[in-house]
Amino acid sequence: MSKKQKTFKPKARKPRGFADRLGQEILAEQAMLTRIQAVYAAYGFDPLETPAFEFTDALGKFLPDVDRPGQGVFSLQDDDEQWMSLRYDLTAPLARFVAEHYDALPKPFRRYQVGRVWRNEKPGPGRYREFTQCDADIVGAPAPFADAEICMMFADAVEAAGVPRGDYVIRVSDRKAMNGLLEVAGLAGEDMAAKRLGVLRAMDKLDRLGEEGVRLLLGDGREDESGDYTQGAGLSAAQADVVMAFMAATKDSNAATCAALRDLIGESSDGMQGVENLEKIAEVLTALSCDESRVQIDLSIVRGLEYYTGPVFEADLTFEVEDEKGRPVRFGSVGGGGRYDDLVKRFRGQEVPAVGCSVGVSRLLSALQARGHVTDTGNGPIVVMAMDKDQMPAYQKMAAELRAAGLRAEVFVGSGNFGKQMKYADRRSSPMAIIQGEDERAKGEVTLKDLVLGEKLAAEITDNRQWREDQPAQFSVPREKMVDAVKDVLSRGQSTER
Repeated sequence: MSKKQKTFKPKARKPRGFADRLGQEILAEQAMLTRIQAVYAAYGFDPLETPAFEFTDALGKFLPDVDRPGQGVFSLQDDDEQWMSLRYDLTAPLARFVAEHYDALPKPFRRYQVGRVWRNEKPGPGRYREFTQCDADIVGAPAPFADAEICMMFADAVEAAGVPRGDYVIRVSDRKAMNGLLEVAGLAGEDMAAKRLGVLRAMDKLDRLGEEGVRLLLGDGREDESGDYTQGAGLSAAQADVVMAFMAATKDSNAATCAALRDLIGESSDGMQGVENLEKIAEVLTALSCDESRVQIDLSIVRGLEYYTGPVFEADLTFEVEDEKGRPVRFGSVGGGGRYDDLVKRFRGQEVPAVGCSVGVSRLLSALQARGHVTDTGNGPIVVMAMDKDQMPAYQKMAAELRAAGLRAEVFVGSGNFGKQMKYADRRSSPMAIIQGEDERAKGEVTLKDLVLGEKLAAEITDNRQWREDQPAQFSVPREKMVDAVKDVLSRGQSTER
């Protein structure tokens, strides 16, 4: 007789780099995103949704020399053998949308979008393969005035998210100014493209590696603590001095920084255009009473993506928190953006100016939680206890009346005695339980159990007999006055926090 074949049971597990989220974390994120989107809408931006999948060639990530696309995207083949990929940001789909509907769109076209994006990259601590972005872009407006508006809106959005003024700064630089720097450093020309990219990548690591680490990367290279070696850009000492001087040119005022930059750039026409962009951005911000404490020209800002063509910016949190070992930690950048005038050009063959910003939702929310700035998202639902199963219609009517009054409410529909039902209400962070057993029903009453006040008093009262006799967090009211009594308890603030 053959052995009975075992039933396959898949192991309950999730892929690396992906996260499950529940309850309060989601509600806190939704509340933060609602405030940010309100800022975008106030500036005249309209919402847009694009599909999770785009054709891979539209994302610019197709590799013709291999059978399967890669380079950071999750891809599959459609039934017509065309490659599709999950979007890795919200900007590339915007460029495709604008190109596809260009003639019908108002120009400039203002849109904001919130959505999940996917990166096929090696996951690590705090680095996920799926996360939420919150973008706002203006397509069809040249620099620098649209850029100044994006910077101002970016600052307003960070504050609306819950970061107090003084705890952040929007740092601004310009890629054309950097091009002028590279020209002065003797790195112009097609044969220097690889070196230029190496210089920009080194500059982008200033915040993490400091001046010494960046100087090593500008030269021969750098070995980190683990022994891994990163090849440098191969600049001479004199060339490295020019780059370091550029990053150190940030002054106390935006006007002073622009003046210092003019001296460094010299006669580079591309570089001078970048300086003029920054000067006009500073002029607009000054007119709006937005000083360097909120938006600061900072020449160390590079931005990692290669498609930026003009002003670039980052939202940087300036406060410190303590990690699990009590060490001070700065969150740093929680978003960024810039001008990308060549992205739509891939589809249309003509330059279409565009500028935008993107909030790093998960990182910003983590920073707010660490700082204690996350707005309370409220309690769980009021739970109507199922004391007698044959009375379920009556219990459902109670919950319906509470919901009609604007309150979250549910009936316990599981299996379990009163004690298990109370444990359920506690795990749901319920502010109140409503009880109607046989005795209450005979009197035409319901009992309200204020779970928050009860928890508070339980920690203060040491006399069990007094607790049993007083029951200050539990009282009965006529059934017809249930809704008013519940709202009265909640409005007194006894059940606003658990």
